[in-house]
Amino acid sequence: MVPDFTEGGLLPPGVYWATWEETVSRFGGNRRRRELLAGLRAALENLRDAGCRTVYINGSFVTDKGVPGDFDACWEEQGVDPDLLDPVLLEFDRGREAQKAKHLGELFPVADAGGDGLSLLEFFQTDKESGQPKGIVAIDLRGLT
Repeated sequence: MVPDFTEGGLLPPGVYWATWEETVSRFGGNRRRRELLAGLRAALENLRDAGCRTVYINGSFVTDKGVPGDFDACWEEQGVDPDLLDPVLLEFDRGREAQKAKHLGELFPVADAGGDGLSLLEFFQTDKESGQPKGIVAIDLRGLT
């Protein structure tokens, strides 16, 4: 279950598991958020079909921001067949322009390095403005139907 936001509009520190349905219910409160969810859903279906089990969602999409610009996510590579992945999920040049055009957000393999020498998963759990810990949402793709 995803907890309430802190006074600062972030999730409390931690990784919060949610089903797709819970994610839609919690974060799909307006038209823009539903558009982002549609792009995320398409990416998650491809990742699931390629063998990915877990995706972590970050960024303003999992805050109390009314109209987030996009979403940020990272995915576990273990068990993934790269030949089954949509090639756009492996394109990181030009500011991930192709990913943003197709899915309205950015998705990275979790093993990629984040900022300040942190793993991407650690980086995602740090507020970029304050440097303080924050929460993210995890989805088990085996439950995505």
